[in-house]
Amino acid sequence: MKFINSIISLIFVVITVSCGTTRSSLTYFEDIKETQEGIMTNVIPQLRIVPDDALLITVNSVEPEATAIYNMPLVNPSERGNRTLYNVPQQQTYIVSSKGDINFPVLGKIHVEGMTTEELAAYIAGRIEKDVIDPFVRVELQNFRVQVIGEVMKPGPVKVEGERLTVLDALSAAGDLTPYGERNNVLLVRQEEGINKYYHLNLNDSKTLSSPLFYLKQNDVIIVEPNDIRKANSKYNQDNAYKLSVISTIVSAVSVVASLTIALAVK
Repeated sequence: MKFINSIISLIFVVITVSCGTTRSSLTYFEDIKETQEGIMTNVIPQLRIVPDDALLITVNSVEPEATAIYNMPLVNPSERGNRTLYNVPQQQTYIVSSKGDINFPVLGKIHVEGMTTEELAAYIAGRIEKDVIDPFVRVELQNFRVQVIGEVMKPGPVKVEGERLTVLDALSAAGDLTPYGERNNVLLVRQEEGINKYYHLNLNDSKTLSSPLFYLKQNDVIIVEPNDIRKANSKYNQDNAYKLSVISTIVSAVSVVASLTIALAVK
């Protein structure tokens, strides 16, 4: 009878602990799952150039030779002498210095930090239009990437094509969250003015879609926290691994002692 009572008590404890475990919802934006449709404001922030950005800049016009000095040469000197051919505008990558500058042909040092790519293109075009008829300048950000780590299917860097990436885009590229990921507590780490700042995002709340943090910036890091179940499983596995290691050590020691004892007895 005592044995049966003990089993019943153990089952009760297990059920109590299980019910007390915090479980986050697996549903994204669950606060609107019952509504048929709606509207949410969505302000898209402009991506600003920061130090270490790689900028691909192309300068063109109706007369390619007029923009030759602003571009890299297409081919080696032609057969007509030492003159270089510039029949097609060439692209050159400029790395933004720690002070936020690039060195551009003819124009020299340009402070680009804080500009958008469109603003920089307009600035360069404005500087050269006195010497070039209808210049066209294109600036592209080449090294826009973010990191997604933690409870996702494919953690690692996400390379961005273009200049617009949302939290959902990044998580999708990482294969989505695992069932053990905390959707209501996703950590965003962002470097602003040389300081690492962190923010918490709740993907169960539709207000996140209207947050200025919803759109990512260069070098952002998304960390998906494990839920209580994952933490408990991890602790259980670690404890078992430790116990197994201790038992293995004891068994090995006993085996050695037994072997020595047998060897001495034979002698």
